[in-house]
Parts: sequence; C-alpha cells; structure tokens
Amino acid sequence: MASMNWKDQRIILTGGSGFLGRHIVEGLHERGVADNQIVIPRSAKYDLTEKDAVVSLYNDAFGSDKATMIIHLAAEVGGIGANMKNPGRYFYANMAMALHLIEQARIDGLIERNGKFIQTGTICAYPNHTPVPFKESDLWNGYPEVTNAPYGVAKKAAWQMLDAYKLQYHMKSAFVLPVNLYGPWDNFNLQSSHVIPALIRKCIEAMDRGDEFLEVWGTGSASREFLFIEDCADGILTAAEKMDDPTPINLGTNMEITIRDLVHLIAKLTRFADEDTIEERIRWDATKPDGQPRRCLDVSRAKELMDWEAKVGFEEGLKRTIEWFRNHRNDADARM
Repeated sequence: MASMNWKDQRIILTGGSGFLGRHIVEGLHERGVADNQIVIPRSAKYDLTEKDAVVSLYNDAFGSDKATMIIHLAAEVGGIGANMKNPGRYFYANMAMALHLIEQARIDGLIERNGKFIQTGTICAYPNHTPVPFKESDLWNGYPEVTNAPYGVAKKAAWQMLDAYKLQYHMKSAFVLPVNLYGPWDNFNLQSSHVIPALIRKCIEAMDRGDEFLEVWGTGSASREFLFIEDCADGILTAAEKMDDPTPINLGTNMEITIRDLVHLIAKLTRFADEDTIEERIRWDATKPDGQPRRCLDVSRAKELMDWEAKVGFEEGLKRTIEWFRNHRNDADARM
C-alpha cells in the first residue's frame, strides 16, 4: 500500500475555488499542507482547455521546484438541462483539460519527481442500464445515458489516458468516481445545478413567494445515490495517499433513493410541505426527462483498496446543506 508525506507535497489543485475544491483545501490543511504548498489556477489567467495555458501553469506554479501532485477537479458540468444544451462544449472542455494536464505533467517531469496525478471521474460514465449497484468492472458494458453521455465519455477517456500513461511511462495516478455530490457551497443556480441544490432553492423560494405548489421535472421514478461533499473530499485525498495506479474506485454510500422520495424529504426538511400536504403541493412534469433510471454504487472496492467509507448520514447532510443555504443566500447568489 502506498503512503504519503503531505508536508513534502507541492500541489496544483484545478477547480480549487469551486464546490469540491473548497473542501479539498480544508482536507489538505487538516493533513498539514500549508497554503504555500497549494496552487489554485484561476480560469481568468489559465484556460486549461488550451495547451499553452497549461504549460504556463506548470512553469509558474512553484518555480524551479515544480509540482509533485496534480489534483484535477476542474470540470464544465451541469444537470440534465445543461447537459442537453451543451453536449459539444461539455465534451470538448472536459476532454481538453484532462488531455493537456496529463500530457504536460509528463513533459514537465512529474514522473521523474515521483509525483502523482489524481483525476476525478463521474458516474455519468457508467452505461445507461448498468446493473445496480454499479461495479467498476461494468464501466465498458454499454453506452452512457444519452443526456449526459458526452461529459461521461470525456471523463472516462481521461481514465484511459492515465492507464495508458501508467503502462508506457510509469506515471503514478489515481482515478475516483464520485456519486452525485451535495453540501455547503454547492451550485444553487437553477439553470445549471443538480437535483439537491435545485430542489432546496425551489422549495425555499416557493415558501418566500407563498406558492401553493412546486413543479418538478420528470415522474420521480428514477433513483439516485448522493455523497456529502466532505466525505467526497476525504475519499479523493485518501486515494491520493494510497493509490499509485488508476484503478477506478467508486466513492459513494451504497444508499439509493427515488427522486420522488427525495423531493418529499427536501420539501419536509425545508418546511415547504408536511406529510398531510406533500402530495397536493408537488406537481410532476412528466414531459421532462428522468435521466438515467437508477444510480447506486458498489463501494466495496474503496473499502478493500483504501479502507475508506462515507461517514455523514443522508438526512444529516441534507439538514446541513439546507441550513447553509438559508444562512448564505448572498454567497450562493454570488456564485451564480
């Protein structure tokens, strides 16, 4: 099993100012990593879809000392609607970022410094009708759900690139597949957010307006699994510590919930509705897509290879997320 001395690391953290990135930074601090050991590239200066920008990032980050670890979180992604509007952009942006970051890390000498590349994947890479719970061995057994396939395929291609670089160049790397994330600092923009932050915002704003009902996409029959953001950050850093090859590893809880039950739970926790009024206050728009029918992960490999498992219960995580949004409405709006 690989080990890691965090105090010796010089880390480039793409997406470090985003939702997951904030929690990765907190996790690094908890492991003894100082701020001057972390470089977070900003898109205004470094467009990571462009080769020259990535070259400049690697040259600028730590001067002649150079980075010893790349944690690549940056992505262009959204919910079902955003994926349907931007399939070309989502494929190009996510593929280009991984392509340039991995290749330029090789050219920059990451391998000679015994460094490591950590890539976050997505469960959107799984085939549409993968048997539940999803096992990492099923990743190639079919085509992804059509509404998010370009994004999922781009992320899966990054995994294959790391696997090829391990075989040919002996590059150390790790590849994790987090399930749907939620928690403080999530994206609450209704045009691009995922289901939990969107529902929280819709319920609270509907209450503010005094709306009698809430309209929700689909039929509610699809199921999903969710991972609290702090657990995900811990899983990624555990992979960085313990993995040297890009064996795909699911990060999740192995707890499945239907969208209908999720909507009801969030409506109750936000106090938009109670048990007696929930059915009449939620209206389903069945003309809109449900997305992939089911998502639930087999997380036994994470336990076996990394001795990792999630710690935060789902209802506890939802309560913490709702409380954060109520107390940070201005911060959430600023992110939009």
